[in-house]
Amino acid sequence: MDIKVMKSLLDLCVLSVLNKGDSYGWQIIKDISAVMQVGESTLYAVTGRLERENFLTTYSEEHSGRLRRYFRITPQGEARLQEFENNYAELDKIHKFILKASI
Repeated sequence: MDIKVMKSLLDLCVLSVLNKGDSYGWQIIKDISAVMQVGESTLYAVTGRLERENFLTTYSEEHSGRLRRYFRITPQGEARLQEFENNYAELDKIHKFILKASI
């Protein structure tokens, strides 16, 4: 799959996981693994970029004697998910057209 498409979809997957509640790296990877494979270094590159773009924030909490970094979706991140949802009908229409044309 095209790298730009994968990058956008991975962003949306991360935001979707966080839309259900705050989470941390390993759990996000586990949740996303149902639809795509992502490594730890890739995830942290994505979350770093999403944080710089104000789609998520981070905070740390102690867990089993160690600090765990958690991620939280921001209102801008929620708006990005809503934008995707609003555009999904159009994307689905295009997808069906492509599939039909290739048969």
